Amino acid sequence: MQEKGLLIVLSGPSGVGKGTVRKEIFSQPDTMFEYSVSATTRLPREGEVNGVDYFFKTREEFEKMIQEDRLLEFAEYVGNYYGTPVDYVRETLDAGKDVFLEIEVQGASQVRKKFPEGLFIFLAPPSLSELENRIVTRGTETEEIVKSRMKAAREEIEMMKLYDYVVENDQVELACERINSIVVAEHCRRERVQYRYKKMLEVD
Repeated sequence: MQEKGLLIVLSGPSGVGKGTVRKEIFSQPDTMFEYSVSATTRLPREGEVNGVDYFFKTREEFEKMIQEDRLLEFAEYVGNYYGTPVDYVRETLDAGKDVFLEIEVQGASQVRKKFPEGLFIFLAPPSLSELENRIVTRGTETEEIVKSRMKAAREEIEMMKLYDYVVENDQVELACERINSIVVAEHCRRERVQYRYKKMLEVD
């Protein structure tokens, strides 16, 4: 019996640096995670590539995916849809590979219901003022959208209780180290490995 892969869910408030942390983790040569690319209806930001950062969809295309139940989770956030295509996730986990999801908080709560055995990590900002500064520094949001994102961020931080671990994104490199350490620990959980030793005892 092959050990199934671990579903790693990283989420947190908009602007906390989920994408930056994910890119840093995947830039490391020893990373063994498979990244599950999310679909979204928002426009690409500068430097983002379709099929690498997101699958960029029209609203009509995304709603068809919802109707056909082809999403593990989806959410509408500040006027745009975000979601995770389901087939790739299931197939990769069954092959024994870890799947890394970087998604919005609303979506993570849906995944929790379908994959309660997943590993849920909340990426938190050092402070609300630092979070607002990061959103403003992007230079891609209007003042009205910044206010909307900050209001949503307060609500999302209150949803931290739905997660297994909280990692503060004070420095990207340190946040990545903490996440990698959590994953190593999860792979050592008794529930995940005890079947191996039961089989060993049966053979002996």
